This record gives sequence, structure tokens and C-alpha cells, in this order.
Amino acid sequence: MENISHMLDYLSLKRITAMHENEINKAISDVVTSGWYLNGNAVRLFEEHYRNYIGTQHCISCGNGLDALHLILRAYKELGQLHNGDEIIVPANTYIATILAITENNLKPVLVEPEITTLEIDDNRIEEVITRRTRAIMLVHLYGRCAYTEKIENICKQHKIKLIEDNAQAHGCTYNGKLTGSLGDAAAHSFYPGKNLGALGDAGAVTTNDFELAETIRTLGNYGSSRKYVFEYQGKNSRMDEVQAAVLDVKLKYLEEDNACRKEIAQYFEQNIKNDSIIIPKALNRDNVYHIFPILCVERNRLQEFLKENGVQTMIHYPIPPHKQEAYKKWNELSFPITERIHREELSIPCNQIMSLNDAERIVTLLNSFY
Repeated sequence: MENISHMLDYLSLKRITAMHENEINKAISDVVTSGWYLNGNAVRLFEEHYRNYIGTQHCISCGNGLDALHLILRAYKELGQLHNGDEIIVPANTYIATILAITENNLKPVLVEPEITTLEIDDNRIEEVITRRTRAIMLVHLYGRCAYTEKIENICKQHKIKLIEDNAQAHGCTYNGKLTGSLGDAAAHSFYPGKNLGALGDAGAVTTNDFELAETIRTLGNYGSSRKYVFEYQGKNSRMDEVQAAVLDVKLKYLEEDNACRKEIAQYFEQNIKNDSIIIPKALNRDNVYHIFPILCVERNRLQEFLKENGVQTMIHYPIPPHKQEAYKKWNELSFPITERIHREELSIPCNQIMSLNDAERIVTLLNSFY
């Protein structure tokens, strides 16, 4: 029988919000009483603060993480740097949003297997898929683990291709002191509520040092208009509202502290999970922020049920890889065995800033007793 009274949630957004409830309530109240709900001071302030935090010259807020990815590619097309049918290299085991942004811009995703030891894109497999139509690598910092390598940087320079970061899961992650989101030509950020930096609804942003790209993205996200009632492009409506910006500005102040808590829990897991049937991906020699703590187990479904019966909620990221989805039926016969293994075996255990080491110890004890 499930021990519901002692259930350890995978992630309690209610408890996370409660950590800064008074500040959040005041920020929301200030927006409400201002009477200005879109394109106002809260958005401008958050863009400025987040830009400074990431270390880029520009931050353009938008409706969500998928829009951020879409707008980057669409802007490159409007600037003549991408064309229909151009190829974008992307990890095969990413969340489907990364793929959707590519295909909805009439571009071609080129899927590359990850390393089984890290779950991040295998940089030894990238050059073999580069063709004369390759225009970019869309690097995904999956699970809050930095996927950037010097080899990837050198490949982009050598082949003169763009490096676009999908930073949806990696707020605060660094490589050699630089934050993800500032390592490539442009980066997309998601502030979906469950992220390390999460809003109270949907929100996203793009960071870049490219002024022309930034202005094009801002225009495209405002119906294609940079001046009222004048439309340079067939754009879309993708705007962060003032309430979400105000909430994010509060939570940004605590991001480093929250990430430090995640790292402490993750380090405990890495040092104490000792079960031959459970694989822990290598931590990578980088400063990861553990948006998700993935483990691999051949008996994944049985392990998930075992943990549930013992009062620990888990999730799967993700049960079906993009190339096996109905939405991409033409890819269903493709074979990416490493990706498919990850999607069969991956289980995400709780790892967040509201957990205690006692919670982590409880999870470790259960994992180590599983056979």
C-alpha cells in the first residue's frame, strides 16, 4: 500500500513559492496596482537583471521556452543567415520542444546520439553528420548539466556554423566561469514553473550579444512590429507579462542559493547510491545545477513502482524519444540505440532546494535496497 501520508513529492511548487511568499505577493501587488500589465517596467527590469546575470548584452523576454527557440531560428531566417531546408544538429535524446522549433521553421533536425556516460550530446559524433547544408548546432544542456565542450566550440569555428544553446534546464550552470546562455551565438531560456528559475506560469527569454539578432527577435515576438501599427514581418504574439517578470525578478535573487541546495543533494546521491543495478551518469567536470537528477536502471518501471510504494514520487524524462513520437512518424523507423536505451531506463529522483539531507538519505536507503 502506498505510504501517502509520508509521500515525498518529486517537486512541490507550492512549497517553493512559499519560500519567498511575502516578496512574491508584494511584487504581484505592485504590478496589479500599477495598472500596467504588458511591456512595462517589471519586464524591463527583469530583462536587465537577467542579462547582467547571464553576462550577455541583450535579453529579450517572450512567452515561453519554445517560442524563444523558435524566435532565434526565425530571426536568423529573416536576416538571411538560415534558409528553408538548412540543417540544425541536435541531440537525439532532447525534449521535443527543441525539435519542434527546428521543424516549424522549415529547417531539418539532424539527430546525434548522446554519450551514455553523461547523457549529453556526444561531441565525437558531430563532425560525421556535418554537410554543406549544416548551419548550426543546437546544444541542449539537458538535466541542468553543461553540454558545452571546447571540441564543440572548435567544430563551430572550423565549419563556420552557429552555436545555439537550449538553456531551458540549466539556469546558473557554468563552464570555466561563464554561464550557459552566454557560451554561443544565442540562447533560449524557459521559465516554466518547474525550472530552477520558474515563473508562476509560462515565460521565456533569449540572450545574445548580437544586436541585430536581438532587435529582430523582439520585433518578431511583437507581431512583427517595432513601431505601433507598422509591421516589418509576419510575426507572432510572444510576450512575457508583467506579473511573471516581477515574480522572476524576486526568484532570480535566490537562484544561486537554490542551486547550491540542489548541488548538495546531488553530491550526496553521487557519493552514496551504491547499487550495481543503478547507473548514475558522470557528474561532468563542470558546474552543473541539477534541474533533474537522472539515474538509469534496466528495471526502471519496477524501480519507480517500488519507490512509489515507499512514499517517494519520481518522474521519467522522457518515456518516448522524439524520433519515436507520432508527431514525427517519418522518423519512427530510425534507430538511435543509445537514445532509446536512455528513454527506456531513465528515472528522475527528487533533487531540489526544499529537500533536506534526511530526504536524500531516505531515497538513498531505498535505492540501495532495491534488487
